[in-house]
Amino acid sequence: MITRTDGARRATTRTQSRLPIRAAAIVLGFSALAVASAAVADQLEDMMKKEGCNACHSESKKIVGPSYKEVAAKYRGNPKAVEMLVEKVKKGGSGVWGPIPMPPNSPRVPDADIKKMVELILALK
Repeated sequence: MITRTDGARRATTRTQSRLPIRAAAIVLGFSALAVASAAVADQLEDMMKKEGCNACHSESKKIVGPSYKEVAAKYRGNPKAVEMLVEKVKKGGSGVWGPIPMPPNSPRVPDADIKKMVELILALK
């Protein structure tokens, strides 16, 4: 029951009484996603600087190669994307994003780091 300002009382449903809680949960959920997304971007940026990837790539702008967000969008929903892109980064290649080749990154960059970077790229929105 809630009391209106005119003194009248009316019954509330269970759903009505939970609306503020649900709204708060939604706001917190979006906030957590924004923080997680920022953390992913920061971790990715640190790894890419360390390995020199940022000479040709950036998070949101094409330089020589595609932006990380372009890569994430192109392969979103592809269950084989991680495996395929790890091999592409290891061996290098050209033709998918233009004629300029990407040099091989293995064995200079450890396989575990390549896989982590690919997973971080694919997590970008």
